[in-house]
Amino acid sequence: MNEPFPPAPLLMYLDALRERAMAAESIDALAFTMANDLHAVQAFRQALVFAEHGRRRELLCVSGLALPDEDSPYLVWLNRASAWVAAQLDSQTPRWLARDAVEPPADIAEGWAEWWPAGVWCVPVHAPDGRRLALLLVLLDDPPGEAFATVLRGVVKTWGYCWWALARRNWRFGWRPSRRQVLIACALVALLLFVPVRQTVLAPAEIVSSNARIVSSPIDGVIASLAVSPNQRVNAGALLFSLDETSLRSRVDVLRRQVAVADAELTAASQRAFDNVQSKNELTVLNGVAEQRRAELAAVTAQLQRTRVFAPENGVAVFSDPNDWIGKPVVTGERILQLADPGKPAILVHLAVADAIALDAGDEVTLYLTAWPLAPLHGRIVETSYEARPTEDDIVAYRLLASVDDAAGEREHARLGLHGTAKLYGKPVSLAYYLLRRPLAALRAWTGL
Repeated sequence: MNEPFPPAPLLMYLDALRERAMAAESIDALAFTMANDLHAVQAFRQALVFAEHGRRRELLCVSGLALPDEDSPYLVWLNRASAWVAAQLDSQTPRWLARDAVEPPADIAEGWAEWWPAGVWCVPVHAPDGRRLALLLVLLDDPPGEAFATVLRGVVKTWGYCWWALARRNWRFGWRPSRRQVLIACALVALLLFVPVRQTVLAPAEIVSSNARIVSSPIDGVIASLAVSPNQRVNAGALLFSLDETSLRSRVDVLRRQVAVADAELTAASQRAFDNVQSKNELTVLNGVAEQRRAELAAVTAQLQRTRVFAPENGVAVFSDPNDWIGKPVVTGERILQLADPGKPAILVHLAVADAIALDAGDEVTLYLTAWPLAPLHGRIVETSYEARPTEDDIVAYRLLASVDDAAGEREHARLGLHGTAKLYGKPVSLAYYLLRRPLAALRAWTGL
């Protein structure tokens, strides 16, 4: 006999199920309609939807629950029960599992008796290529009718196609690795942490001269004028700057008068010494006073001659804004400017204490100038400071001096005063040490361990 044709309302509702599946925008939305919308045509205790990821299954939806509690004893048992149920399906056909007809493991049987009814209808959902994507478990007291199971096959195929399409669309964002892939990735990361890498650090730097001569103030005074401009080339003997001569000229005039007075007193005493014994005794004292006044006059005159400072050799005058110096009081030995040789450039690096790594003379340095970012300068460290000192930016840093290689085209960009960022290369270390050096240093500084 031919099977009775399904009633029209059932066919219309199954068609509505297909439309809802096609309208789902995500796998979670599809799982929700699979678990809940079937209840209108087939009453059940509960429906569970599992997504299959290789040998691992993930519970996506439980009918009647918005957000299952993953720590509940029921869901913990479901993880074990779903693995056993999935192993009982050897084809794409749905299967009815009755509690009295199968022999599950003891822990599965105990939970079945507590939480599940007499049977479970297992509906596998497959992709068009035959790969199983999901598993729908419908908890029933009695097996579903043969006619209902037959007409539901078309809906199950629609679920499989929609699931497969959504998985492909969301592959880039929704891919979840398997446990084996996670372990392999962790092993690779662990091996990468032992890969040796060159330890590097970045620090601000500038171009200076390796042969620079400091020009300082020869006496105490006030800067009257600067005869040169910053970065101006000067020849040996050229006037660099002048100190104010007003006070020294006044002292010279006063001392000249004092010398004249001392000489007059000495002459008068010499004339009185012919007939006055007391005047003879004053000659020695007056002569000493006159010599003292002449010595003071000679010293002040010598200082007056040193108020004009000349260049001791050829070079480039390196100093700050002239307006910062004119009218400024200076003391003997205070640096006013530098005479640098532009033909002997060097790299001056200020390495902050927080970024300091182990560096030795001869280690490589690469300088990326702000003015020439595509033409880096290369060199090697020739000098390192033992003590860190504050810089002009109030950063405690070590001072390092590096040479500039004679490579073609590099020295033409090494102009005095240019700034940039230097990359310093230290000794090879493991990648783990390279990444965790600063966090470990901060942790030890904070904990004191």
